[in-house]
Amino acid sequence: MTTVEPTDALTLPESDATTFASWFACLAEPTRVRLLHAVATSAGGSTVGALTETLGISQSTCSHHVRKLAEVGFVHLRKEGTATVVTVNQACCSGLPHAADAVMGLLAPRPCCPGEAPADLTVRALRAEDWPAVRRIYGEGIATGIATFETSVPSRATLDAKWLPGHRWVAEIDGEIVGWAAATAVSARECYRGVAETAVYVGDGHRGRGVGKALVRQQVTEADRAGLWTLQASIFTENRAGIALHHAAGFRTIGVRDRIAQRDGAWHDTVLVERRSPVA
Repeated sequence: MTTVEPTDALTLPESDATTFASWFACLAEPTRVRLLHAVATSAGGSTVGALTETLGISQSTCSHHVRKLAEVGFVHLRKEGTATVVTVNQACCSGLPHAADAVMGLLAPRPCCPGEAPADLTVRALRAEDWPAVRRIYGEGIATGIATFETSVPSRATLDAKWLPGHRWVAEIDGEIVGWAAATAVSARECYRGVAETAVYVGDGHRGRGVGKALVRQQVTEADRAGLWTLQASIFTENRAGIALHHAAGFRTIGVRDRIAQRDGAWHDTVLVERRSPVA
């Protein structure tokens, strides 16, 4: 899918309107919507033959609509022997919502934040004794394959040197560190002193319990208080939960960076999200 620039809240650029119109026009055919849904919900993709059976349509009809989806960039096609395997373009998961938000004028900054934190959870500043737990949770994030391009946990010294003082947080339940959040300056240049890149990690076994919401709330509110005017994050397109978390905290999708870097020899796309402070 083509990456688009962030759109003005009042005037939608003609180039963006043309791009979005091509996406919407492609999906104006119900069979294509059903096909895209079938491919997006099929782990590892699906063959044209399997899609034909799933949707109850002829193979020629299926092939025709799959080609239309591929032309726009909603799906990728690859040959495996005599079969054509169809896989979803993960950038669609962010590109389509971005297009809808742009058209409907929803890209203005939104207030923070996700809902209230669980009653048994405390978010506090990182202390020296927390580093082993923080690095362990970092490793658990690496193991998911969709949290970072890192393949080994950085040293304490490396993290301590790059994380901004006053913007390092841990989440604690019953004395156990279950997640952390930190911000890193994007540049040493004075003009970018208020711009930081953020990271939020939740430990294995504690995801989906509101830990990430509590951490991002603390992260964003403290950034506003400290005068950071822009927070940004690069999130793997496959990490839908992470993208949703940031959207709920007032981040907007700026674009999708195609094949931005490799992990374990495979190229990955990332979604660039950004939050502008309503305070600064």
